[in-house]
Formats: sequence, structure tokens, C-alpha cells
Amino acid sequence: MGKKSKLGFIIGIISFVAATTAAITAFLFVKEKKKRDDEELMEYLDNSIE
Repeated sequence: MGKKSKLGFIIGIISFVAATTAAITAFLFVKEKKKRDDEELMEYLDNSIE
């Protein structure tokens, strides 16, 4: 492999890792927000029944 192809391969791996990390982080944030929204809704419904 030439020097340029090694550099391209390394940049590709770094890009893949960064994109995967960003996707996982976004998924976890969305999941956590949905959980908080569900808890707030349940609290609201419990309080409105009383």
C-alpha cells in the first residue's frame, strides 16, 4: 500500500468511528428524552385524577 492509501484508510476508519459514536449518542439522547416525557405524562395524569 502506498502512503496515500494508508492515510485514506486511517481517515476512513476515524470517520466511521466518529459517525457511529454520533449516531449512538443521538439515539441515547432521544431515548432518554422519551423516558422523561413519559414520566412527566404519568405524573400529570396521576395528579389530574386526584
